Amino acid sequence: MPQRPLVLRLSAACALFVMALGAAAQAPTSSIPQLPISTNDQVRPLLPSQLQDFDAYVESARKAFDVPGIAVAIVKDGNVVLARGFGQRELGKPDRVDAHTLFAIASNTKAFTAASLQQLAEAGKLKMDDRVIDHLPWFRMSDPYVTHEMRIRDLLAHRSGLSLGAGDLLYWPPTSYTTKEVVQRLAHVPIANGFRSGYAYDNILFAVATLVIEQASGQSYADYVRDHIFKPVGMDESLIDKTYITPGMDVATGHAKADFKDLQPVAPMAWLNDPGAGGIYSSVHDMARWMNVQLAGGALPAKGADGKPQRLFSGKSQQQMWSMLTPIAIRQPSIPELAPLTPHFYGYGEAWFLSDYRGQRLVWHTGGWPGMVSRVTLVPEQRLGVVVLTNAESGAAFNAVTYRVLDAYLNRDHKTDWVSVYAKAVKKSQADADDSFARHEAARDKRSKPSLPLANYAGTYRDPWYGDIIVSQENGKLRMRFSKTAQLVGTMTPWQHDTFVVRWDDRTLNADAFVSYALDPDGAVREVRMEPISPLTDFSFDFQDLRLKPVNH
Repeated sequence: MPQRPLVLRLSAACALFVMALGAAAQAPTSSIPQLPISTNDQVRPLLPSQLQDFDAYVESARKAFDVPGIAVAIVKDGNVVLARGFGQRELGKPDRVDAHTLFAIASNTKAFTAASLQQLAEAGKLKMDDRVIDHLPWFRMSDPYVTHEMRIRDLLAHRSGLSLGAGDLLYWPPTSYTTKEVVQRLAHVPIANGFRSGYAYDNILFAVATLVIEQASGQSYADYVRDHIFKPVGMDESLIDKTYITPGMDVATGHAKADFKDLQPVAPMAWLNDPGAGGIYSSVHDMARWMNVQLAGGALPAKGADGKPQRLFSGKSQQQMWSMLTPIAIRQPSIPELAPLTPHFYGYGEAWFLSDYRGQRLVWHTGGWPGMVSRVTLVPEQRLGVVVLTNAESGAAFNAVTYRVLDAYLNRDHKTDWVSVYAKAVKKSQADADDSFARHEAARDKRSKPSLPLANYAGTYRDPWYGDIIVSQENGKLRMRFSKTAQLVGTMTPWQHDTFVVRWDDRTLNADAFVSYALDPDGAVREVRMEPISPLTDFSFDFQDLRLKPVNH
């Protein structure tokens, strides 16, 4: 069972930022200057000297990390300095990536959700410190105290007490649950930590935020974001999710490495039951406009009929979004060459990560999707922003490109080859994964056999929050099916004793798992537990949180 290069997907928000970061200090909360924005977003010849070889550098990143296509935009002082595509929309096909190519921006959607809530607060339709149950009376967490005290602001801050990626299997890979059903099932998702006691990245509370936006605005999430953000900002190319894509559009195809080794296209995904966490498709052309509005403190480029600047949101609202709510522990980098990226502070605000680099505050986020990952980085005091969109699962690629741009403006006397640095970090991650599997192999009793006939392991098993998982015997083999997730179908083979390995039919998932049966004294199945085999498996495959009990046999 080979383990190969690093996979970074949805929430991917911290995996390869420096391969290990965190924070302990409060981010600066100085007022945001009101900056003019250029309405001319054409590429301009304003690149600093360090970026004169930028095309070749991006091509080296594409080659090193096996990424078919990358799009990059840089904004500075209200102008679009660069907006450009590199490589192919889809491997083996001639269509090229350009500044208008649409990519899934995944968790970079979260900032749009936060801005929507702040807009609604400014309109008097909610308060950020309202209890969620004031707007969704039926909302429940698995702990009554957390249910009562959960505020709208908490939905955006990853401090709920849920574990990393808790509940993600309710919509990742795509499921047939509705957004409301996902949120209703949150009542059974276990809470692992103290409320507001620490950081653990989640997506499910952004489904709650989605419903709060819909309840307060009277519009669907898609209509609200389109009317109140996309249109005012001028993001005319952006779409809420994959269902709005039509034939002939300039859209990138995602790519993943089947079994961590063979790059191939993956099917596009529409995240209909948690759109506020990661549904948006956008281009670097549009994201440049979004960054410029952010860097202008919410000011829009167009003026109203009275000649006064129009605003997407107030400077006060942006200050709240960019103020630290949840500190994140700073870890040692995985390799010494990443040490210069280690921040002095690190934390999370309202849908934005907050840290520093070379004495400058960074406001940033990443996103991961089947076959696509991305990063948006703002340097507010420099009025600088960079967005990198890719159509392969390589956080190393977007980081290597991002830090080359940041260095060009913040560290002009030194030119680091971040491609080589991140290539070394990825190689170490791969080696660590190989070692992890080798330890499993060494501990395995290869002479052991299952305690029961295979038919006795078959049946329907129910988890309180996910629902039913069916194990059937077909042609002498056990097959596992997640009842609400069409992609989670695979074959189970004995590993040792009463533990099996499930290998999913879709090899681009890279999420094979151990399946362990616990028997009662009479030899009947009492419980089934699962856990990913590889440490490179995306944390949204939260198999370890399942508590499967037999329904019937």
